[in-house]
Amino acid sequence: NKDVVFDVTTRESYTKGEGNPIKLAFIDYGAKYGIIKSLVNRGCEVKVYPANVDAASILNGNFDAVFLSNGPGDPQDCKVQIATLKELFGKMPIFGICLGYQLLSIVAGAKTFKLKYVHRGGNHPVINLKTNKVMMSSQNHGYAVEESSLIDIMEVTYKNLNDGTLEGFKIDAMRVHAVQFHPEAAPGPNDAAVIFDEWVELMKEYQKARV
Repeated sequence: NKDVVFDVTTRESYTKGEGNPIKLAFIDYGAKYGIIKSLVNRGCEVKVYPANVDAASILNGNFDAVFLSNGPGDPQDCKVQIATLKELFGKMPIFGICLGYQLLSIVAGAKTFKLKYVHRGGNHPVINLKTNKVMMSSQNHGYAVEESSLIDIMEVTYKNLNDGTLEGFKIDAMRVHAVQFHPEAAPGPNDAAVIFDEWVELMKEYQKARV
């Protein structure tokens, strides 16, 4: 199987938001620019790496956290990326959306499957299981994480109200947070932008704990 991520990732690393206080390593699996912009606007200096970046570059880069982007294809085909994430897992805070979320779930020991009815478009209701608030989300994926395969330390954070599939999880002990949908969603509903607010607050806490 071909890993299609390498068709869409950046070829060179580059930085946006230089001088911003939160130092973020960003792995580009086919990222929408809106994600990078959302992070820069919230005070992150974002160093964007190609999908084949090695773990050492990130671990030695003095970053506060890693962010994994969206991207195309079957997460099971991303052998190189999964191997890299296994080396990063538990060593620093990791945040992921869409494909990044699916890859994190695999690294944690869960399984992914192909959806019968794929999620595309801008009005998918997801529920925050902690607050019971429903938000409209923008979605673009054909695979989902199998809830029955989650390991004990993975806490479900969001669910899709249309079909009950998982839309987010966190692992507090490992400082891992991930959602399936697109918080940046431009153009589309802005309900989920709050996730970037929450995540950047967490990054600040993790940054303080590093000092």
